[in-house]
Amino acid sequence: MNLDELTLYLDELLQAPKYRDYCPNGLQVEGCGEVTRVVAGVTASQKLLDLAVERGAQAVLVHHGYFWKGEDGRITGLRRKRLSTLLGNGISLLAYHLPLDGHPELGNNAQLAALFGWQPVGRFGEQEIGWHGRLPTPATLAEVSAGVAAALGRQPLTIGDPAQVIRRVAWCSGGAQGYFEQAMALGVDLYLSGEISEQTVHLANESGVAYVAAGHHATERYGIRALAAHVQAQLGLECTFIDLDNPV
Repeated sequence: MNLDELTLYLDELLQAPKYRDYCPNGLQVEGCGEVTRVVAGVTASQKLLDLAVERGAQAVLVHHGYFWKGEDGRITGLRRKRLSTLLGNGISLLAYHLPLDGHPELGNNAQLAALFGWQPVGRFGEQEIGWHGRLPTPATLAEVSAGVAAALGRQPLTIGDPAQVIRRVAWCSGGAQGYFEQAMALGVDLYLSGEISEQTVHLANESGVAYVAAGHHATERYGIRALAAHVQAQLGLECTFIDLDNPV
């Protein structure tokens, strides 16, 4: 498939132009013009790039790419090595950050809802990235936390009374602890995100709204996995998702 056609397809599918983001979405590094094999992952780390080279991929598709606002723009050291790996092997880098959080079917938050069995009701937060809804049946915080642990394969950090009954929930993948007060205003019993800050613990304890910090990587691997499966099924490209575990 032509690289321009692949980029246009993904841009339109994920509605990339509509998002105000902290990085450029879409094609970030241009490689060869034809793509038959794609490697996908959460972050464009050196390890993922090396695996793409090993597998003979012409493109890498990720959630976390490069060129973040406020980042040192000099191409030295580790940045030089990463870009040299891409350019030296003719590999393109396509990255979708907020578009892959917000997509109604393939997005991280949509995928988390399906994974946990939560019932979405609406959206909230900046550019409506966050989701809120309800549990199919009420459960204690301890039970919800255990369910999240089983689904993600890792133990989340849970703040709140384990016996608290949870009915209404809000969630936003990754580093979205800043949306906690907006979630509280919705009247939810629990908020789940990837990370938690020091002050957020106090807000949870004082408000009575439980907080589940389930891991940045752990909450953001399902959107890119779903996108990789979509690309393979709809475009006929070999698109392999590689999960490089990250404890954060």
